[in-house]
Amino acid sequence: MATDTLIYILLGAVAILVAHAIWAELRLRRIFAGSGAKNLENIIADLVRDLKNLEKSHAGAQKDIAGIESRLKTSLRGFQIVRFNPFRDSGGNQSFAVALLNEEGDGVVLSSLYARERVSIFAKPVKNNTSPYDLTAEEKEALEKAKVK
Repeated sequence: MATDTLIYILLGAVAILVAHAIWAELRLRRIFAGSGAKNLENIIADLVRDLKNLEKSHAGAQKDIAGIESRLKTSLRGFQIVRFNPFRDSGGNQSFAVALLNEEGDGVVLSSLYARERVSIFAKPVKNNTSPYDLTAEEKEALEKAKVK
């Protein structure tokens, strides 16, 4: 009786393997329907060529992105204006301080002081968000607000 059971198990396994082989054959025929071996080789060669072109394009795009990122660090990123009245007896808030900074905190602070008789303009360089020159409270405020976060 044990041999009969073993034979049935083996026949069942063979039937499953035959069914799987038939299913795989039908699937392959559906995939390659109307395509000869030469046509399949051409398709694969085209795919390989397209993949290589895509890899070259990707490398070029990565290089372009790196260049853009490096230029972006040195371009104007933070700017802020603070208007104020430096003299109690004249004008309104006609004076101003403008901070112009790049991503690394380098740039300039421009100040314009307006009085009835004259207008004075000052430019102070900024390196790493600090200036070697003394800054007014308004210039410090503009610089603080202009920092790139």
